[in-house]
Amino acid sequence: MLVFQATCVAVEGRGVLIEGPPGSGKSSLALGLVDRGGVLVGDDGVVLEPEGDVLFAAPHPKTRGLLEVRNLGLVGMPVCERAAVALLIELDPGAPRFIDEPEGATLGGIRIPLIRLWPGSEALVLKAELALRLYGARGE
Repeated sequence: MLVFQATCVAVEGRGVLIEGPPGSGKSSLALGLVDRGGVLVGDDGVVLEPEGDVLFAAPHPKTRGLLEVRNLGLVGMPVCERAAVALLIELDPGAPRFIDEPEGATLGGIRIPLIRLWPGSEALVLKAELALRLYGARGE
C-alpha cells in the first residue's frame, strides 16, 4: 500500500491519476471529469495498491468523498471505492505539443502510461478523456 499525492477520477471504471504542482488545476480537471460522468476516487491524495500487474487506487480515509473546489471549499462527492489505474496525467506547462506515444511512470512496481497536458487548455477535460481512450491501459 502506498499513499500517493494526486487526484484520481474513475472514468468509465478506469482510474485517471492527475498530478501537478499546487494550483495547476488538478481538482478543476477532476471536477470537469465528474461533471461528464466520472466518479471521484480521491482528491489530493489516494491510496495505491498493486495486485498482480494492475495498480488500484482507493480514497484516502482522511479526505474520502471530498473535492476541493476553488472559491467554494471542500465539497462532498459520490465516491468510487476502487479503480484500476489506467493513466497518469501530469499537468505541465512545458507539455510537448505532439507525442508519438505516451511516456511511462512506475508506481507501486507497475508501469502506467503517462501523458503531460498543458494546464491552461480550455479543452483540458476533453483532452484527458481522449488521452484515456488513446493511451490508457486496459486494466483488469
